Amino acid sequence: MSNTDVKDPLLPGTVGSSLQSHLKKALKRRKNHVSGSAPGEEVLHPEHNDVKTLHPPGSFAPNSLKFRHVFLFLAVYLGIGVVCFSLIRDQIEGKKTNGVLDAIYLCVVTMTTVGYGDLVPSSTLAKFLACVFAFAGMVLVGFVLSKAADSFLEKQEILFAKVIHLHKHYDSTELADVVESNKVKYKFLTALMLLVGLMIAGTLFLVFVEGLTVFDAFYCVCATITTLGYGDKSFSTKLGRIFASFWIVISTICLAQFFYYFAEVYTEQRQRSMIKWALTRKLTVSDLRAADLDNNDEVSAAEFIVYKLKEMGKITDEDVMTVMKGFKMLDVDLSGTLAESDLVQSEPSELKV
Repeated sequence: MSNTDVKDPLLPGTVGSSLQSHLKKALKRRKNHVSGSAPGEEVLHPEHNDVKTLHPPGSFAPNSLKFRHVFLFLAVYLGIGVVCFSLIRDQIEGKKTNGVLDAIYLCVVTMTTVGYGDLVPSSTLAKFLACVFAFAGMVLVGFVLSKAADSFLEKQEILFAKVIHLHKHYDSTELADVVESNKVKYKFLTALMLLVGLMIAGTLFLVFVEGLTVFDAFYCVCATITTLGYGDKSFSTKLGRIFASFWIVISTICLAQFFYYFAEVYTEQRQRSMIKWALTRKLTVSDLRAADLDNNDEVSAAEFIVYKLKEMGKITDEDVMTVMKGFKMLDVDLSGTLAESDLVQSEPSELKV
């Protein structure tokens, strides 16, 4: 390998099962809370040799969205909607019950894009407001309510794991490991159970309160949660619109999360199959040649790892070249290794890849 590249081997020694086990445990011990260190830096805790990665500047931390913020955003949206649509109540046509209740109901069916058609704007001003609230509602659902739903389902993973493994006795650490290894699967199953429960609740409500037949009620539920909203069946009573104002928001978001997790489960299964194939298949001479990055007719542990990671789809050639470019920028003395002297001599601008 030339002196401008990384010396062989990049990673000393072989990668044994003990090292793999250590890396897995280190990843599992990562904490989600943010320390007082500078944003974006990695803090090494010497007491357990664990690395905690903080979120880079400007990023949105997954757990930073509090439920009180979600309720605040939703309350502001509905509050402004109630005021606006109540003031132009005479410019809205359809089945009306109560001014405030109808305004909330109209905001909800607009926000979730259900749009039954039982309440429709008739004037230019009303139509303009409906357009504004439609786009604002889609943003609210897409970026706030969906993230809140994801956070809620994530909190139910431990409970779901306890139910599934009721016959087994796990301590908190073992249970956390089980949840971590099946995170996407548990979120998918939790969303499925919640969705089924919401569909049953909506169907029963439409049967006993709105007076629909069982089939028509189920038809209305399906048309609602998929946001088709044909409008031939809808919530027309006061009690029905109170129920719909909550149920529509929860059920439509739950269905969206269900399909999102379904796609994640499918992707994860494909990735696991690919990883298993990459790790168990027999190597050929052509594989060794492809893995020999420095063309010295030998494959080091680092080159083997990079080759396998690319084969698993974890990284690409572009990723490798980008990282190598950053390494060469830091390797000021062109020795093929990094030392403190290289970091001292390198300029901050050179750290940008």
